[in-house]
Amino acid sequence: MIRQLFTGILGCLLVVVTGITGLAAPRYAAAVDEAQWQELCRFDDPRLVEISGMAPSIRHPHVVWVHNDSGDAAILYAVNTRTCETVGELRLRGVKARDFEGLASSTDEQKRAFLWVGDIGDNRDSWPDVSIHRVREPDRLGNRTRPATTWRFTYPDRPHNAETLMVLGERCWVATWQLAAGGLYSIPALAQRPTVRVSIADRVGDVGSLITDGAVHPSGHGYVLRDYLDVHVFQGLPPGRRIAKLALPPQAQGEAIAWAPDGRSVFIASENDPRLIRVDLPWWVLASLRPPDHLVD
Repeated sequence: MIRQLFTGILGCLLVVVTGITGLAAPRYAAAVDEAQWQELCRFDDPRLVEISGMAPSIRHPHVVWVHNDSGDAAILYAVNTRTCETVGELRLRGVKARDFEGLASSTDEQKRAFLWVGDIGDNRDSWPDVSIHRVREPDRLGNRTRPATTWRFTYPDRPHNAETLMVLGERCWVATWQLAAGGLYSIPALAQRPTVRVSIADRVGDVGSLITDGAVHPSGHGYVLRDYLDVHVFQGLPPGRRIAKLALPPQAQGEAIAWAPDGRSVFIASENDPRLIRVDLPWWVLASLRPPDHLVD
């Protein structure tokens, strides 16, 4: 309850600070527009109490994986995007969830599908290190348990709270959640086998206020970050170049975003709103995320 009240107050402050000081305004040109959106369905599973992370399934059509905020076990839930019905549950064997705050999906060079979980929440900016867990996505839905591979890392300056995990292949980025502005970090250890050693993240850029989630575009040529009010679209991989800011439909504690498999829309969800919403991006934004034309010999 205290955290919900705190984030609600900070969401209001973001509106005020943006209008008065321009702290959340981009340092480069970016269009501001209203995105078209549609409510797809409503979650009614009592297990889904605080949806904080979301990622599209690679193996199963019309399915996204979600997880709750801190307080739940190390469990991912598969949800049908047409009905919001929970169609699967995946437990991460050997993992104790501290504060799950980010979720992503990707394939490796062998085309194996993985889910990546960021245990990166740190409301007091005090943990000496945080973790990223990787688990194979099951080929069949239902109740499953699978072992996870874990990497531990920390930041080069001090501990930070973070709610955003983005992955492309085996490359990983984390964006921190801060009032004035956060940081964007790459996690180099993911290219190596995990060890007991805690790796140091590399800061690669800056992000705006109160970033709650993000996702790499399926083409690999752009990504999105969201806060409580807007979605920010970037061309290129992190840090990239911001090309648009689009207003999102109001959702209390909106903390999850994921690309639809076709890359034309994003799904958004909230810790305190039962709606699963699809937001369609304008054509001119999508055009900027297309892969460059290949040269013909």
